[in-house]
Amino acid sequence: MLGLVPSGPWVRFPLQRRLRWDAGTVAVRVGELPGYVTSLVLVMNIEIIPKKTDGVERLLQISVPVETVRDAEDKAARRYATRVRLPGFRPGKAPPAVVKKKFADAIRQETLESLVQEAYKEVVEREQLKLASQPHVHDVKFGENEPLTFELHLEVRPEIALARIQGFRVQRTDRHVTDEQVREQVDQVREQRATWTPVEDRPAPGDMVTVVLATADETGAMPEGKQYPLVLGAGQAIPGIEELIMEAQPGQTIERPVKWPEDFPDEAQRSRTKKVRVTVQDVKRKALPELDDAFAREVGDFDSIDALRKAVRDDLEANAQRETESEVRQRLLDDIIGANAFDIPPSWVAQLVDAYANAYQIPEGEKDRFVTEFRPMAERQVRRDLVIDTVAERESLTATEADLDDRIAETAAKRGGDPGQLYASLQKAGRLKELERSITEDKVFKWLLERNTVETNG
Repeated sequence: MLGLVPSGPWVRFPLQRRLRWDAGTVAVRVGELPGYVTSLVLVMNIEIIPKKTDGVERLLQISVPVETVRDAEDKAARRYATRVRLPGFRPGKAPPAVVKKKFADAIRQETLESLVQEAYKEVVEREQLKLASQPHVHDVKFGENEPLTFELHLEVRPEIALARIQGFRVQRTDRHVTDEQVREQVDQVREQRATWTPVEDRPAPGDMVTVVLATADETGAMPEGKQYPLVLGAGQAIPGIEELIMEAQPGQTIERPVKWPEDFPDEAQRSRTKKVRVTVQDVKRKALPELDDAFAREVGDFDSIDALRKAVRDDLEANAQRETESEVRQRLLDDIIGANAFDIPPSWVAQLVDAYANAYQIPEGEKDRFVTEFRPMAERQVRRDLVIDTVAERESLTATEADLDDRIAETAAKRGGDPGQLYASLQKAGRLKELERSITEDKVFKWLLERNTVETNG
């Protein structure tokens, strides 16, 4: 059964918990919504008064006549009479009037919920509304021997005409992979294969050390130190402490004042000088493997170091191509959105912002700033998706089962795997919808790019 629950300034609907009400006006906090009456429509025995239309938002005043309310109360009382037990009456045989008096509050609550639900369904059907989000019910008035009235706040799906989606000219900026980029990528692989060898020398930048550090407190007392593994020069300790560490050999302890930098994250510690004690427990020095054919064979299925470099270049070029195509797609979409104004549901933007805030685990204290900074990006994403969905639906470009099977078979062939196993794996991971979306976007952009001009530079 439908339930109503106060939630902030709104009553969200439908949910599981119930709205508490008193005879008279239901006490619900309501946000200020400027409105005006534009028309009055009589739908059966429910009055629908449009109070506000703003983009995709609708605010409707709903009134259910007192006669309809009484009929609903009588029906609710009869339902209660069939299932309650009262002293002196056989189960289900208590007179409705007695039941109505005994369970007045419960019957009124059931009446309220059923009427709001029926009225809401009637509004959606009669007004032919395509809802974008869960509606809100607020300002509920449900007094004895009075009509039931409430305001219904809705967001409807935007109607997107996309009158102009052809004839645009977008720039493609090609990205060229350089020898330096290949060298950097190979060096990263080499770093990952590095070995660390213990040495008895004083530590130097790039060495890995294990140290015990202690910092004097406000009274000058030196507490027991704590052990830390550090890579010198990696920004894991302030420069003054790293300099102190590099003065000691393994097993040696050094103690002297160290000044904290002016840009230290903790403002209270900036530019302060404190005594620090450091004991170097061990020092390890990094040894990089030789860049030869043996290294290439160890990294993967490569016959030589040249083969490894070629594979790295191929990967970089493929990634550069994907970035270029993504940039072209976004530029084309930006042009289409700029030429076709349409409203978007605020709730969709809010949901996307919340999803990213949760994914990035944004602390509660930083959420307001995150929302402000991320909202324009979220609005852009919502508009992007709406354009793609509209073109896909209008031009029948939505991914089909056959498209999905073909893409999975193609991917399996590249990997040397079985299409059935890959399908099962994607299904188990819940990624089939993601793949379908990717296919749909590919089909939409292929269609759009055939009807617009892409000019290459760079």
